[in-house]
Amino acid sequence: MSRIRADVSLLTTGHDVADARLHRLAAVLLDEGLTVEVHGLGSESAGPPGTTVRARPRRGLVRRALQALFLPWTAGGTIVVVLDPELVLPALLRRSVARRGGSAGAVVVADVHEDYRTTLFDRSWARGLRMVLARLVVAGATRASTRADVTLVADDYLPPRQLRSRLVVRNVPLLEMLPPPATPEPQPRALYVGDVRRSRGLHTMLAVIEACPEWSLDVVGPVASADRHWLTQWRSTSSARDRVTFHGRHPPREAWRLASGAWVGLSLLEPTPAFVAALPSKVLEYLACGLGVVTTPLPRSAALVQESGAGVVAADVEAAAAILRRWASAPGDLRAHQAAARSWAAANLSRSDHYGEFGELMTRLVETEKP
Repeated sequence: MSRIRADVSLLTTGHDVADARLHRLAAVLLDEGLTVEVHGLGSESAGPPGTTVRARPRRGLVRRALQALFLPWTAGGTIVVVLDPELVLPALLRRSVARRGGSAGAVVVADVHEDYRTTLFDRSWARGLRMVLARLVVAGATRASTRADVTLVADDYLPPRQLRSRLVVRNVPLLEMLPPPATPEPQPRALYVGDVRRSRGLHTMLAVIEACPEWSLDVVGPVASADRHWLTQWRSTSSARDRVTFHGRHPPREAWRLASGAWVGLSLLEPTPAFVAALPSKVLEYLACGLGVVTTPLPRSAALVQESGAGVVAADVEAAAAILRRWASAPGDLRAHQAAARSWAAANLSRSDHYGEFGELMTRLVETEKP
């Protein structure tokens, strides 16, 4: 595979090129006037617009590990941004070789966008020996990321913490990727955007829609392999199957088009170790689109929804269904939450200063590395 010369290479062995964070980082870099290449999974047409995209099919864990060893060597960027823990060490090795030879590619940026250790408990494949090996990779990558030229983290609580080169770049939405708030459609419609799996509320939200015959639901995102058989069974037996549409994976601009006219955004995640500490970016995106929000009582999600007035916290299926039924019969209550969402978003979701810091830092590094 021939190299493509670029200012920045965004590399991932585990994420689709349609990934929202990847699109956000690319958009910020392009706004800085930098050239960007992307290596990831899926379809090249789903990659960030304005970038050079190289995509490959998703394969097993062994192939992913092998790919990680070689991918940094195919990157043509002056700066190499790695989005997966298994890429950190190979990228650092490439940096060492590049510096000895005086060539480009001598800057490594590690993007730590989730707590990899706790996220493993949310993965069906991470069991037994695979879990042991994965935890070793994560521990090694966390230590190695301290040797990167810059370490990006998506939230304050994420490791590694004690670094001079640590920059927080939160998963705050870029408003240009989202539709503006729109008038709700006549019939109640809920929306979910994100990974589709049990721990992220798949079973819960379908049970809620079954209990609310007035409502329909759009689900945008890839269904986890561990849940596909269950979902096939549900589709063949559920009375709500004609009111739920699964749209699959789409790039963020396409995925969020379905927010126009929707009434509510659902974030019914289970209290896994990773989710308890995090604030799902979809909650911020629902607010930016002017949707009311129903969330499970995860601490940060619940606090945001309650403080903004943009929605309601529901502890279980019965509570969430009762909320939707009430809003269907008395939509004026929901309109107040939607107005609060719009108000909070207008005050809090202009472009994050963190994105500006990221773009300026990458520009300075590119300039420094030029001959």
